[in-house]
Amino acid sequence: MTASARRSLSRGACWIALLCLVVPMFASYYFDDMFSSISYLFQDSGLTQLGWDENDYGKYTSGYSVLCIFGGLALFGILLDKWGVRVAGTLYVGMMVAGAGLVTWAILSGQKSSATLAYAGCMVFGLGSEMAGTVVNRSIGRWFKDGGMALAMGLHLAIARLGTAFALVVSPKLVVQQADHVYSLAETARPALLGMGLMAVGLILWAVFVALDAKRFPKLGGTANKSDDFRFADAFKVLGNKNFWLLGLLCVLFYSSIIAFKKFAGAILIPRFDIPAQAAGWMVSMLPFSTVIFAPLFGLMVDKVGKGTRWMIFGSILALAAHLLLAFAPSGVPFWGYLAMAMLGFGYSLVPAALWPSVPKIVPDKILGTTFALIYWVQNLGLLVFKRLAGGILGSESGTPVTVELMFTGLCVAALLAAILFARNSRKHPELRLDAPSR
Repeated sequence: MTASARRSLSRGACWIALLCLVVPMFASYYFDDMFSSISYLFQDSGLTQLGWDENDYGKYTSGYSVLCIFGGLALFGILLDKWGVRVAGTLYVGMMVAGAGLVTWAILSGQKSSATLAYAGCMVFGLGSEMAGTVVNRSIGRWFKDGGMALAMGLHLAIARLGTAFALVVSPKLVVQQADHVYSLAETARPALLGMGLMAVGLILWAVFVALDAKRFPKLGGTANKSDDFRFADAFKVLGNKNFWLLGLLCVLFYSSIIAFKKFAGAILIPRFDIPAQAAGWMVSMLPFSTVIFAPLFGLMVDKVGKGTRWMIFGSILALAAHLLLAFAPSGVPFWGYLAMAMLGFGYSLVPAALWPSVPKIVPDKILGTTFALIYWVQNLGLLVFKRLAGGILGSESGTPVTVELMFTGLCVAALLAAILFARNSRKHPELRLDAPSR
């Protein structure tokens, strides 16, 4: 076999490995958002045989970040670097599936404690999902180290968020809205049962990836020699890395300006632009659908052109401009809402396409899992804080859509400053090749 043929075969194996990695994340994103578009089921406890009201549903959904915030991500990130992607990844994917299974069983059982059981399941599912995402990013960083990393991460992002879009579209078809109808346990559980089917497929493909990874990287940790093995003391080196803090700040500020906004989008868009709830739903759906299309394209652009730090700055500017439109554009004109969502969607695709491939460049491979996990921890902590702030603002007597948009605008300004500082630091350290095209 010629050298060219061997390279082609190796590249083909990389893309097969990527397929095996992204399907579990598609299932995770679907399961997390399976009730988002049919949350009306829980407006009143009498609408379902399950008997959940908004408080029960809110309790269930809040479980996702609990273990992540209270030390789970940091500890399990260290274990990822210590044990390697195959052992740790199998544990985390298993936690994700087990947590989803407990949620599904709680819904089907209809017990009085079903909301508490689902809450516990969601905690396990949330930590497993976040750590599975860390494993995927770490694995992509290793498999695509010689080229195509940004495109691979863009495809991962796109396919995972396609799971959210799939949930938004499919769940209303699985549980059809009917007037004066009490939904049975089986009807309410249909989205969860589909989610478990997707989880099963993801689990099978994860096993395929483990086999591929074992063949390509026979050593458990995938390191070249004993001096490259992970030690627990190495985890503290991440905290002394200036680039880690700048990327972490950019991540939490930028993502909070979009993800926290999505949770309250209806309460902002409907009164600002005088549109019905259905139109607001279509407006917000532009965000996940835009990333499905543009995240891989922007990832390819980052691979071919480089200039990743500049794209982070530009994406932050787009998000800032979008929130300024949402705050100050003329009221009652839906065009401005659609324009703002288009700009926010571009930014939501562009910044992550440049941000995540930068992480493997700022730390050694042996602490890459810890670094990703700590960034996710900072992100989850920020999302918890800013979601509560947004809810508090809108729930106050003086709170208006414009008031909460001022908070999101401030987040974008801070994110832009973090991106500029990261770009400046990149120019001081050309050896990191943060703005260089992929080899």
